[in-house]
Amino acid sequence: MMNIKPSAAIRKNYNEISEMCKRTKEPVYLTKNGEGDLVVMDMETYARRESMLKLREELLQSEADILYGKTHSVDDTAAAMRKVIAEAANGKRA
Repeated sequence: MMNIKPSAAIRKNYNEISEMCKRTKEPVYLTKNGEGDLVVMDMETYARRESMLKLREELLQSEADILYGKTHSVDDTAAAMRKVIAEAANGKRA
């Protein structure tokens, strides 16, 4: 479900919007004059999304490396994957 609120709602109902972001783990889209303006989300959700985007970038780079013949040992690859997965699970990658 997409949460959409007018921009005035952030001034009037900051705590309510903050709680909604934390409870739903989804962003709240703010509008200004009926048009999309800002997206607000809690820090935990933001960190998790950033971690997942970074992981996706690294996986795409790995696929490109394979296509161009750049390879790594199985042990190096497994170690790198364990590190990235642990960091993503903890929301520590940016």
